[in-house]
Amino acid sequence: MEKIVIAATQNKGKIREIDAIMKEFGFKIIPRDEADIPDIEIVEDGETFEENSYKKAYEIMKVSGMPTIADDSGIMIDALGGAPGVHSARFAGDQHDDNANNAKMVELLKDVPYEKRTARYVAVITLIYPDGETLVARGEIEGHIMLEAEGSGGFGYDPYFKPVGYDHTFGVIPPEVKNSISHRANALIKLRQLLIERENS
Repeated sequence: MEKIVIAATQNKGKIREIDAIMKEFGFKIIPRDEADIPDIEIVEDGETFEENSYKKAYEIMKVSGMPTIADDSGIMIDALGGAPGVHSARFAGDQHDDNANNAKMVELLKDVPYEKRTARYVAVITLIYPDGETLVARGEIEGHIMLEAEGSGGFGYDPYFKPVGYDHTFGVIPPEVKNSISHRANALIKLRQLLIERENS
């Protein structure tokens, strides 16, 4: 089983989701602290999910000398011109407060009718090997934004995001179901395909 360092440190929700999905693909995820990597702060100043994901993976790979996986994700709301996008975690400020972020989102969308509150969660996962080889996978899931929270599961904007084809938000949908349909799951499925192609090349 191949060991891969995961660059995420603060967002435990992301770590849980990635670990749960990657286990199915036969990978052993090693958190940064278990790999004895110092708690260095990586400034996520990229303009795209791809840029931020690459930066996080590359910086940790340089320190660890091991294959490293990192993701950058967020929500893009059409009525807000694609915002908050890469700024999803700090939409309402640098405190990364989910409640404040959601409150700001709801305030901005309060006069927008349901059919125009279309949005998508986006996740970009980058896997970098010590020799510089890089695999990049992007996954998305479409949905609508609700103006009232439903459920308390998940994290971030989950209680307000209702995926297309489902009657409830990610705040209600069980984790095992979310992990099979989410933007992160879709990105990991693409990553798995890239790994298969890499092995067969």
